[in-house]
Amino acid sequence: MFVQEEKIFASKVLKVHICTMEGTEWLEEVTEDTIIEKLKEKCLKHYVHGSLEDPKTLTHHKLIHAATERILTESKTVAEENLKDKDCLLLIKKRPPPAPPKMADISSEEKKKQENKAPDKEAILKATANLSTRNTDRTVTQHNIRDFQTELRKILVSLIEVAQKLLALNPDAVELFKKANAMLDEDEEDRVDETALQQLTEMGFPESRAVKALRLNHMSVTQAMEWLIEHVDDPMVDTPLPGQDTPGAAAAAAPAPAPASLEEAKQDELTEIFKRIRRKREFRPDSRAVIALMEMGFDEKEVIDALRVNNNQQDAACEWLLGDRKPTPEDLDKGIDTNSPLFQAILENPVVQLGLTNPKTLLAFEDMLENPLNSTQWMNDPETGPVMLQISRIFQTLNRT
Repeated sequence: MFVQEEKIFASKVLKVHICTMEGTEWLEEVTEDTIIEKLKEKCLKHYVHGSLEDPKTLTHHKLIHAATERILTESKTVAEENLKDKDCLLLIKKRPPPAPPKMADISSEEKKKQENKAPDKEAILKATANLSTRNTDRTVTQHNIRDFQTELRKILVSLIEVAQKLLALNPDAVELFKKANAMLDEDEEDRVDETALQQLTEMGFPESRAVKALRLNHMSVTQAMEWLIEHVDDPMVDTPLPGQDTPGAAAAAAPAPAPASLEEAKQDELTEIFKRIRRKREFRPDSRAVIALMEMGFDEKEVIDALRVNNNQQDAACEWLLGDRKPTPEDLDKGIDTNSPLFQAILENPVVQLGLTNPKTLLAFEDMLENPLNSTQWMNDPETGPVMLQISRIFQTLNRT
């Protein structure tokens, strides 16, 4: 018996569910090797009931697979589009492209743009030619802002001197400052992030170096790791930071000569404590900023001065180095005129007077001198906050008058 070859290798016939936007539905039989374009043509003939008189009808429609929401490619076959039996297809008319705007519409749009266009310099000068001129020099405003920052620092410098003198008169001054010194030691210890330190020591870095790197890089593990790698061959890498000398070094120091009297002994001890406090609050330049600015050709000393004046802000330090370099580092250590109305008003304030007898206030002033970014911390402190608030209010009041 002879069987036709076409029937032996005939493609599988699928029944596909076709839907239109108008709600018409029907089943369409199609073989797997049918091209999608032919399937669409077949669907359109069924939909319009007959032949396609307008050839654009075919190109203005598309078939979408409902389950996956994808448009079927017309050049592919049913099998290549992975259509299954009883799949649902949507026959949708394509949206026509927007009609080109008429000439009248274009001119009206251009007219609107011209009306809404910002005036140029010539138009502004013409419109303001008859107005009276006023002195509105913006540089004066910027200068006042700089004066505020500079004066505040000068106030703190002078208040530190007053606080030291007042506290030295306290019979318990030595014990008070020993406690303050211990508070700083605890603060230094708390400042090390244990998790960050563990990460660095697990990488193989010595603990003392890891602590130093973290303190220099604001507890950033990534920056600390980079610093440790950069300074691996640096002979000074293990040198302690200021105020963090090893106990052995302190013990090995030569003993001071015996004071002539008990009063002198008290003053000497207070002086040493003040020095230790000042060393712990000593300015520490951002090592990464130092390297970056030195690579621009600046000397290390002037780079450190620039960072100190600009609170470790690299961009501001660069502008300071390239500009007139005002204020100078020496200006930072100058206090305010003690006979000025501003300083007298501050000293006469009862809240400030009480605060100056508290060692914590002195520590706050010292910290804010070298670390201005810590001002918010001291403003929120229940002991030092009221003092800072009164100083700020007095300054603002007298500055306006």
